[in-house]
Amino acid sequence: MYQKDPPQPAKVALPTMYDLPSEYPEDSGLPDEFHILQSQLLRETFSTPNYPADKVLVATDLNLYYDTHNPLWYKRPDWFAVVGVSRLYEQRDLRLSYVIWQESVAPFVVVELLSPGTEKEDLGKTLREVSQPPTKWEVYERILRIPYYIVFDRYTDKLQAFQLVADIYHPIDLSTPQIWMPSLQVGLGLWQGTYQGIERLWLRWYDTDGNWIPTAVELLAQENQRAEKLAAKLKELGIDPNQL
Repeated sequence: MYQKDPPQPAKVALPTMYDLPSEYPEDSGLPDEFHILQSQLLRETFSTPNYPADKVLVATDLNLYYDTHNPLWYKRPDWFAVVGVSRLYEQRDLRLSYVIWQESVAPFVVVELLSPGTEKEDLGKTLREVSQPPTKWEVYERILRIPYYIVFDRYTDKLQAFQLVADIYHPIDLSTPQIWMPSLQVGLGLWQGTYQGIERLWLRWYDTDGNWIPTAVELLAQENQRAEKLAAKLKELGIDPNQL
């Protein structure tokens, strides 16, 4: 007698980026101006020579979905960078969220900008009930194993940094307020300066020579200075640069 194979359990299809919400009504309000400006400066100055630009994703306040058993659970880092993945979703669309089970690559570095309402969770000082989602610290350290976790308090200008060593976050010595990331050949540090008209202490990226990576406005200013010097030199030689 012919015996049929037993029926196989149906596979549950996990949601894609298009299926998952990019915003939730219960989320607290929009980021304040410091969060916006600081995140922009981090985006503008993040550049790693080890990866082409189209293989680097930089995100601000983007939902990060991380749990296949609870696909609606998410965290929303103030700023994070993923290397080795397409900047665009499936190489064609701007991202609505970042879905770990689709990408299979966790962020390399996360930056949280402290506020009074999130400080305890951001620093792993809150306890949760078993039925509740894990805290940011737990997700970053134990689930996603993000190599670098950076926390900056704009009210005190205190910078804290943690590196994943043997699956546990260990504080990085910040006697000099800089964090060098060898595998990216780029570093993050505190910079006193003016960005978009605001003078204060900012987080920004620096290169292998220890130079702050310039913003687009700074690059343009440098080019203008070089052009002015060249024009002045030509005039000393009796050449009108406008006639060239």
